[in-house]
Amino acid sequence: MRFDVVTIFPQFFDSLRLSKIWRNAQDSRLIELFVHDLRNYARDKHRSVDDTPFGGGPGMVMKVEPLVEVIETLPKLSERKVLYASPQGRKLSQSWAFELAQSSQLVVVAGRYEGVDERFVEGWVDESFSVGDYVLSGGELPCMVLLEVVARLLPGVVGNWESVASDSFTSGVLKFPQYTRPAEFRGRKVPEILQSGNHEAIRRWREEQSRLRTIGRRPDLLKREKEERNEV
Repeated sequence: MRFDVVTIFPQFFDSLRLSKIWRNAQDSRLIELFVHDLRNYARDKHRSVDDTPFGGGPGMVMKVEPLVEVIETLPKLSERKVLYASPQGRKLSQSWAFELAQSSQLVVVAGRYEGVDERFVEGWVDESFSVGDYVLSGGELPCMVLLEVVARLLPGVVGNWESVASDSFTSGVLKFPQYTRPAEFRGRKVPEILQSGNHEAIRRWREEQSRLRTIGRRPDLLKREKEERNEV
């Protein structure tokens, strides 16, 4: 998959390569990441990408011209989607991430200030997305979240697909508790079933723990799954 990021802070995305999984996926060309500095598409000598809002009000608004120019300059693959990070957007979920992972190209736009000119959203954005009901200073972090969520769903990016298949939200329930050595630490012991070597019993225990954990911590997931089954 090809990822294109539009931002005024391209250096943010250098940190993705701190992840070995992401770095290996890029080196193996399973994913391609291109980060585009929006200021390179500004039309004045000051490289301005924002201006005061029509109608007055605080802050600045990102200009429509450089945003449209960068989008129209990019190569367009067959299954391209243009996504804009916004608190008003559709909340990112694992199920939606699976849909996005079927695309050949995702263009993600990181806004700043009071947002972007609405004409850009109406004419050039396929969908806005949000990572939660809160507001950040800019869209760079939400864009990085989306890249990470989608990239690990692509075949070959995560070495062991079972790790992805058993993730919280992928399986419809939260993931079971995990343990590693030592078997006892300050009086806290690893459940004996996990040390038994009985793989079928361990599988049943993990399924039960996932169910109980979901009931206790996120019962809304079970309700949502039931509603989706009824819709089908």
